[in-house]
Amino acid sequence: MIDTMTGTKIVGGFCGSLLVFLLINWASEGLYHRGSGHGYEEGHAVQGYVIDTGEEEGGKTEVAEEAGPDFAEVYASADPAKGEAVFRACKACHKLEPGANATGPTLYGVVGRAVDSVEGYAYSGALRKVADVWTPENLDKFLADPKGFAPGTKMNFKGIKKIEDRANLIAYLAQHGG
Repeated sequence: MIDTMTGTKIVGGFCGSLLVFLLINWASEGLYHRGSGHGYEEGHAVQGYVIDTGEEEGGKTEVAEEAGPDFAEVYASADPAKGEAVFRACKACHKLEPGANATGPTLYGVVGRAVDSVEGYAYSGALRKVADVWTPENLDKFLADPKGFAPGTKMNFKGIKKIEDRANLIAYLAQHGG
């Protein structure tokens, strides 16, 4: 039979175990907290990383250069080798191989391709509202300010400020599958 001392030991064991589990829960909540400021806001995931373009946060950046050169003139003298260097920032989300989608769709054959046309990639639908084909001019406007050109786009990129960098990048992309 169970005497009083044995019963007290059993109840004490359960209480001690409960205390240990509560302490472990408290410690793990402190280490792995999912509240705001740690990648979550009100239980929802937020952007995991930001591609640094050298621009500061806040306010809109000016896209158009006042009294600057025309895109057609700059694109005519674009250097694809310099565009390859600009493409390094794009590699975080895009690939240049056919059918190789990543976070973003493949950029193989993007120049002259129909907008929202890559198989296997779920587009937001915002691009189709502003353009039909990725002409160099449309790509220039999009790369200058993606959210301004196509509000609602899934592309989370601030844009490329210099028109020369955009022209060089588009010339580089035109060499791949165009």
